[in-house]
Amino acid sequence: MNFELGKNIFYILLISILFWSCAGKGKVAIVSEQHSSREEYAVERLASQLTESGYQVEVVSSADSAAGAKIILQQVAMDSTAAKGSSATLSEEGYALESKGQDIQLSATGTSGILYGCLYLVDQLKEKGKLPENISLTDQPEMVMRGTCIGLQKTSYLPGRGVYEYPYTPENFPWFYDKELWIKYLDTLVENRYNSLYLWNGHPFASLVKLKDYPYAVEVDDATFEKNKEMFAFLTKEADKRGIWVIQMFYNIILSKPFAEHNHLKTQDRSRGITPLISDYTRKSIAAFIENYPNVGLLVTLGEAMNTIDDDVDWFTKTIIPGVQDGLKAIGSDQEPPIVLRGHDTDASRVMGASLPIYKNLYTMFKYNGESLTTYNPRDSWSSIPTELSKLGSVHISNVHIMANLEPFRYGSPDFIEKSVQAMHRDQGANGVHVYPQASYWDWPYTADKTGPRLLEMDRDWIWYAAWGRYAWKAQRDSLDEVNYWSGQLNKFYGSKTAGENILKAYEESGEIAPKLLRSFGISDGNRQSLLLGMFMGQLVNPQKYNVYANFWSSSGPLKEVLQVYAEKEFKGEAHTGETPPQIAAEVEEHGRKAVEAIDAVSNQITENKEEFARLQNDMHCYQAFADCFAEKVKAAMLVLNYKYSNRIEDLEAALPHLEKSLAHYQKLVDLTRDTYLYANSMQTAQRRIPISGINGTNKTWAELQPHYQTELDNFKRNLQMLKDNGGQVKKEHPSLKSVEVQVLNKGAKRYPLKEGVPVYSDNKAKILAVADELRDLSGVQFSDNEQRAEGTGLKFISDEPVKVVVGYFNTNSYTILEPPTLETNANANDRGQADIKIANAVDLPGLYPVNVYTYRFDAGEQELVLGKGRVLILGFMNADQEIEIHDAGMVDDPNGPAVDWLFY
Repeated sequence: MNFELGKNIFYILLISILFWSCAGKGKVAIVSEQHSSREEYAVERLASQLTESGYQVEVVSSADSAAGAKIILQQVAMDSTAAKGSSATLSEEGYALESKGQDIQLSATGTSGILYGCLYLVDQLKEKGKLPENISLTDQPEMVMRGTCIGLQKTSYLPGRGVYEYPYTPENFPWFYDKELWIKYLDTLVENRYNSLYLWNGHPFASLVKLKDYPYAVEVDDATFEKNKEMFAFLTKEADKRGIWVIQMFYNIILSKPFAEHNHLKTQDRSRGITPLISDYTRKSIAAFIENYPNVGLLVTLGEAMNTIDDDVDWFTKTIIPGVQDGLKAIGSDQEPPIVLRGHDTDASRVMGASLPIYKNLYTMFKYNGESLTTYNPRDSWSSIPTELSKLGSVHISNVHIMANLEPFRYGSPDFIEKSVQAMHRDQGANGVHVYPQASYWDWPYTADKTGPRLLEMDRDWIWYAAWGRYAWKAQRDSLDEVNYWSGQLNKFYGSKTAGENILKAYEESGEIAPKLLRSFGISDGNRQSLLLGMFMGQLVNPQKYNVYANFWSSSGPLKEVLQVYAEKEFKGEAHTGETPPQIAAEVEEHGRKAVEAIDAVSNQITENKEEFARLQNDMHCYQAFADCFAEKVKAAMLVLNYKYSNRIEDLEAALPHLEKSLAHYQKLVDLTRDTYLYANSMQTAQRRIPISGINGTNKTWAELQPHYQTELDNFKRNLQMLKDNGGQVKKEHPSLKSVEVQVLNKGAKRYPLKEGVPVYSDNKAKILAVADELRDLSGVQFSDNEQRAEGTGLKFISDEPVKVVVGYFNTNSYTILEPPTLETNANANDRGQADIKIANAVDLPGLYPVNVYTYRFDAGEQELVLGKGRVLILGFMNADQEIEIHDAGMVDDPNGPAVDWLFY
């Protein structure tokens, strides 16, 4: 009897098991009223994953109409007085998940919370294949703004246009009209919990709106204009479904090219003040944009093409904000769209102080590490300025900008990124992050990899986006858990059970190389330096000649000694403090060795994405070759700088083998990249200055740079032999600048010879004490010191031939001077070849400051050079075809001692 009963029970259980195995994992009803497209998208994603995981899914609007297990989506009213941990206390992006029997309750105060709660369940289904049991959790992001950016920019200028001037057209940006690409990218963003997308462009309005008062200003044809309207509407709608806010960025003041030509203006002119016509055009452009796209935010750059801080304040409060308000009035709305103010090249605190009384929905943004990634210990201005902005009463966003020191190789160090986000909170007061592409910003959506078809940056650099998104959501995580998490992600991607941890180690080790080298030895964290192409010895031993960006060394990373300081202390036997050059050189060599060792060890364990693994492996070898190359140059530089104090030729002889080793490692880099990369840097214009000009798309590969480094080595050998032959004595001669006669049109203009005892100003007693021999054939133009400081400098002249105007900028931080051209804050700072110092310490003017020489090139004819307010010298006019070998004339006692960079020229 008992045996028969047991047999019957066994058959019943067996039949049940067979039934449920055939039926899948059972039925699940998603209960959602779906009042918004965002919730519809959330339900669609969850239902799709449930089906893929073996569940039978139905979507119903009421729990009463569903039998069996249910996932109930419920939006609740926000209530700050509710009990701690209640879903009512969460932000609009937060959510609560609670098991109730066989059901799961998902509660949120906003549709974004519903979306993120559904995505959490999707992730659980992907990882474990089933819905979680006995779940009870609440979660919400720490950073309010979590965004990425796309540049509607190109690697080079368009004919007849300046920097940032790129109309939205199928010819310029065919990918902009690819809806499938946009869906793929937006899905990537929401997977990583980003909630904002910034589109960067110089002047987008003339591609997106038409103005009744300025019908000629539009920059695209009618068919393209309609396409642009359709695509912008599509993009904003699809982004909104995913909880993503689209933000259009623009620079100021940039005008549409047809508008500028119609009114005989330049599209951008940093020396131009605000005019009623320019203000009216821009205000109406912004109003029309808001009228057509009221849910799109604006990111405003009050820099690079603005004249003064006073203009910044007036422009923002009397043109931009009124334009937004005009647009709102036109559509009868009082919902202020957010405006994000960049702190770049302006006094953002002052602008915000004037703006908050008239517009409330304002955010601020400032660069995290300049235009590179150098540290998770920002100091000085990289800490003080954002901290000040964060205290203004609005959300501050930290901008991970350009990544000039990381491209083109793959970068994916989760540890470095996690610590960076922690620093944004701790050292900058940021509650938002804005992330640039890891590489190839100017060539998006593609990478620099030499493949066919070309790789998409969003695919190649998936770990970059994943890491920033993960830590923007939550910055403090258990370190062991993170190793396990990222190892698991890499195992899945490469189809391995054990390789992930080694690949992660390779990412972490290589992730320290470029940041450490740039912050220790670089000239700039800006766009003008392409670190991974290397640096010349002259730039290492005499960096000031190349305009070291203000506060760069003190802001980037821990306390450190730069090469010149280290060499002087070492020679004098003084104690060292902070990071030192030999320490960094040794560390990057070790990082490179460990990265290669880790990734090579698992190369036979990869079963998926094998081609991508091979490319990643090659990048690790590239990093090692670069680290070894750079470290050897640092060793050579330390010996050359020691020679400055010791005057021992033996120091130079000891430096030679290091330079030879450096070049051998660079040749490895050439070989590793020749067939794998199209370029090193995606901005391929004259704005690239370090290590060498990138004008007309040149000098963008390692193979192009190798002959220059060979020449550097050959020059050093020649000059070293000359020193030996001459008993250690040398005087380097430089040819005189060839003066050109011009007619100066300034009323009452007086000229003066560049000789000792001659005053350079009409109302200042300062006289030349010493002047470089190569300048003595020139004659300067005398201005009023007081007028320069109050009104600026304008020079009008006529020349029968092309000329270079020789300009003297004072080498000091005084508020009385005009700052020299700086590409970090003025993208047009090299439009006439003026970005670099040509002759350092060229004139000694007691009572004023040392003078560095720059040149501005002009064609023949009537010309005008307009400079800003502050002291500056017009030293003369020279032949436009004569090139000046960059050097230090040594007319002023240099606190760093005599220059030694001549050894490499």
